[in-house]
Amino acid sequence: MFLTGLLVSCMFGMMQLWMQDVVPVAVLLSENGQIPEEETVLQAGESYAGAAPLEFRFSVDEDANCRYEWNFARDAAFNDIFLSRYESETIYSFAESGQFFVRLIVTDTESEETLTSDVFMIQIAESELKVPNAFSPNGDGVNDVFKVSHKSLVRFQAYIFNRWGQELYRWNLSHIDDGWDGTAHGRQVPEGVYFIVVEAEGADGVKYNIKGDINILR
Repeated sequence: MFLTGLLVSCMFGMMQLWMQDVVPVAVLLSENGQIPEEETVLQAGESYAGAAPLEFRFSVDEDANCRYEWNFARDAAFNDIFLSRYESETIYSFAESGQFFVRLIVTDTESEETLTSDVFMIQIAESELKVPNAFSPNGDGVNDVFKVSHKSLVRFQAYIFNRWGQELYRWNLSHIDDGWDGTAHGRQVPEGVYFIVVEAEGADGVKYNIKGDINILR
């Protein structure tokens, strides 16, 4: 009896040590098209609210004796799992608004003991797009570049035209924060009124079709 109890105690202790080694983390790689200036690291059980596209790297210290299964779900009970991946590290970009839940299931291949981690909760904000109607590219460092204000967009295309309908400039989601510096073909355009057309779509499915004027003041 003593030996049996000692064996059970040792096995329980080894399991406890194994469980302590399984600490999945999530590192924020980019949010709303921007790479963060400071590193954000979440441990399982923590949550993050941000704007799409929101990209995280989920990982855990790898053990050759373990199998890994990441579950991505739309509900906390994991009845609606939309993605499963089978590696110790995986990268995923959240591109829809709403709440998402991520967990890691680790199985020891020798003992077949299974551990399910605490849950990461990721919340993606609804989309937003605001287009200003004036800027002053005069080199004073204030409002020199025409930029839109945006959040949780998954598609964006903008076009600038002059009064004769000639396209002067265009930019897309990859360069959304570059904006327009008031030049065309390498030259500053004259002061006056120009026209903008924006076609975009939010992570929440909202479609934006915006047409308006831009006043350039020098």
